[in-house]
Amino acid sequence: MNSNPPLLLRAPADNPSLNRLLAWVLAWAIRLAPLMALVVAAPLAIAQSAPAGPRGLPDFTQLVEKAGPAVVNIRTVEKAKPRGAPQIDENDPFFEFFRRFAPPGHPGFGPPADSQQERPRGVGSGFIVSPDGFILSNHHVVDGADEVIVTLTDKREFKAKIIGSDRRTDVALLKIEASNLPSLKSGNPDQLKVGEWVLAIGSPFGLENTVTAGIVSAKGRDTGDYLPFIQTDVAVNPGNSGGPLLNMNGEVIGINSQIYSRTGGFMGISFAIPIDEAQRVADQLKTTGRVIRGRIGVAIDEVSRDVAEALGLKSTSGALVRNVEPNGPAAKAGVEAGDIVTAFNGKKVEKFSDLPRLVGNTRPGTQATLEIWRRGKAQQLNVQVAELEAERTAATSPEKPTEKASVNWLGIAVGDLSKEQKDQARGAGGVAVTGVKGAAERAGIRQGDIILSVNNSQIASVQQFTGLVERLDRKRTVVLLVRRGDGVLFIPVRP
Repeated sequence: MNSNPPLLLRAPADNPSLNRLLAWVLAWAIRLAPLMALVVAAPLAIAQSAPAGPRGLPDFTQLVEKAGPAVVNIRTVEKAKPRGAPQIDENDPFFEFFRRFAPPGHPGFGPPADSQQERPRGVGSGFIVSPDGFILSNHHVVDGADEVIVTLTDKREFKAKIIGSDRRTDVALLKIEASNLPSLKSGNPDQLKVGEWVLAIGSPFGLENTVTAGIVSAKGRDTGDYLPFIQTDVAVNPGNSGGPLLNMNGEVIGINSQIYSRTGGFMGISFAIPIDEAQRVADQLKTTGRVIRGRIGVAIDEVSRDVAEALGLKSTSGALVRNVEPNGPAAKAGVEAGDIVTAFNGKKVEKFSDLPRLVGNTRPGTQATLEIWRRGKAQQLNVQVAELEAERTAATSPEKPTEKASVNWLGIAVGDLSKEQKDQARGAGGVAVTGVKGAAERAGIRQGDIILSVNNSQIASVQQFTGLVERLDRKRTVVLLVRRGDGVLFIPVRP
């Protein structure tokens, strides 16, 4: 029998001091509960509201797999020209010596070795735009080539036919005899946004199907007469020319055409031809083999801030007419040198380079409206667009030295027009500059210039010019409309 008594666990005896302590702790715990809940919840809320970590770069793999097969390598070849060196007659005492020891093609002995050979001329890129073998590329890629060879990604080679090529826009349309080819669809460059990811595929330095990526840096860059280029930071090097610039949907939004470089290689700036402009040219090349553009017969320049202020314009938008071709469409419509063209056929001319594009894209024979600013008033003229012809070089009349004369506070001395100068001014009046110095000389006024207007006021005589200049504010810039040779220009003179 176990004699040890069972172990009994008893509750502690009632302790008043302990009870008061527990009650105090409980009371404070209840009071602090909301604060503790806030302390616990705050980090969680901050973590939930904080932005996620940096997103990864876009995945181009599927885009490249889909678009890559439609990009081609273009190799151009030119045939070597015979040297035409005098041949050595068989009766010549040195004939046997040259026959035995001279290398093939040595000048003067037999036919040149390279008379039938082909010389590699250059490499470029292109892309298929239709399954039946039409290819877009650059004019400068195929210009001057005797033969164009297109290589597909599956290593098949074709001799391409040049359907047409346009130097002004640097667009070329080629055709290979094949069917069921992979092709690329065109996107809308107008929907392109600065900062958007874009991709280039091409053959830089002959390395076929090379992929580079970047973003759109700017839109509407003026580097050509007829094209507002897309600027990107996509790496484009020699051989990339003619390749496609793609958006993230795999659509072509441009043709890689130019780079800005001081070394010949990529320096972070490249330019692409908007695909809508290129397609417009390609459609004409496909139909007629050439591009038909409109013209109205004016030489233009930008509107400077000084000129805009002097003429009462609120902005520098528009195109300044420097010269009007005699008997041309603009001359027949009443356009004068010194006019500011603000709109063409209802479309505003924001930059002076907009006008050649608007006119060039207009079908010859079209009746168009010109909105101009002349002597402080807006006017509207009707002009019939003609077809653009070969470029002309305007001849300028040599400046004849004249004897020095006293100058006014602008630094200009003037005289009446000679018969030759009146013919040059074409009845527009004006005075001839016979001496120049000071502010006028610094501004670029030359002896022999014809001043047509001062601050938008036409000049008909020396007396009128002298009186008008004396009344001008001598602290403000004076804008002179000057005819020089066959052209006119506004020249701001800052006293």
